[in-house]
Amino acid sequence: MGHADQSAALAERIAAHFADSADLKRAAAQPLSGPIARAIEVMSASLRAGGKILACGNGGSAADAQHFAAELVNRFERERPPLSAISLAADSSNLTSIANDYSYEQVFEKQVRALGRPGDVLLAISTSGNSPSVVSAVRAARERGLRTVALTGRGGGRTGAALGADDVHVCVPHDRTMRIQEVHLLVLHCLCDGIDFQLFGADS
Repeated sequence: MGHADQSAALAERIAAHFADSADLKRAAAQPLSGPIARAIEVMSASLRAGGKILACGNGGSAADAQHFAAELVNRFERERPPLSAISLAADSSNLTSIANDYSYEQVFEKQVRALGRPGDVLLAISTSGNSPSVVSAVRAARERGLRTVALTGRGGGRTGAALGADDVHVCVPHDRTMRIQEVHLLVLHCLCDGIDFQLFGADS
């Protein structure tokens, strides 16, 4: 394959990624809008009552958990008071000590048990829904009296199965990890915007 042919093939691959991502977001808007709105209401009610949001995930989902917590603690797109959120994926000493002394499966669960209080919310992010550490955190949240908002894909897996009737499941209707992650980022921005709207009204 010559350089010109390779460049054309690369451009075609890039265009296909943009098209696939846009198509999925359009297709997901209708089925996900209801669960996203419920998640906003659950999180807003917790924050309004003095609760906090604990966020967890692995890999790219860990980055999403940190991103979400930063948007709440600092700000999203408007000036407003800081909101209480903690990424359970951000403390390397907690993560490594729990994984070393017990098992990696417990790295989020132990933090939920230590930091979570009734009325708080767990944001559990797993593209497959089958991450053992996330599933364990969801189960611990139920035992501690926290509600969970789960962001998954691929049908929700074990995370979806672990949710209770009062929890919220935002499951991206797709099987490919990168596409699920792209929609998860959009969902997180919807949550941030919706929380600001619920707590502080329309931004003039």
